[in-house]
Amino acid sequence: MSRIANNPIEIPNGVQISVDGQNVSVKGAKGKMELVLHNGVELTQEDNQLTFAARGKGKTALAMSGTSRSLVNNMVVGVSQGFEKKLQLNGVGYRAKASGKTLNLTLGFSHPIDYTLPEGIDVETPTQTEIVVSGVDKQKVGQAAAEIRAFRPPEPYKGKGVRYADEYVRRKEAKKK
Repeated sequence: MSRIANNPIEIPNGVQISVDGQNVSVKGAKGKMELVLHNGVELTQEDNQLTFAARGKGKTALAMSGTSRSLVNNMVVGVSQGFEKKLQLNGVGYRAKASGKTLNLTLGFSHPIDYTLPEGIDVETPTQTEIVVSGVDKQKVGQAAAEIRAFRPPEPYKGKGVRYADEYVRRKEAKKK
């Protein structure tokens, strides 16, 4: 049985949840999100708690109850606190500049890279070598950060490239004669 689904979700103050059949909508200070639950998942709301259970004894229903609980929990955290990923640029001349819904990157190529941000994602550049991707949807924030990192992933010899702030890049020794 899914152990994750056994933990109830505490609803913080300022977050409104409405359940209409299998449709769940969460509204908070930072925004609004919606999700359609799997048919094998049953959601009950009591006071300030949400509990999840599998409707049947099948493997799929048990697995989806834990997955649904995690997705709804991410929605609650997203509309109340939000999510953010921090990226760092390492390399001579590597720069980033946010302007509106576009992130301009100079990563050592012969041309600058203009990355258009997805809907609901904000980006800040506190310094030229730091990027902060933030938003309400955890999946979109992680996907946008991964796409920015994919333009120039960190290489193991000099450590140059775009990396997550908490990422460790294992360095290699150069070839010797």
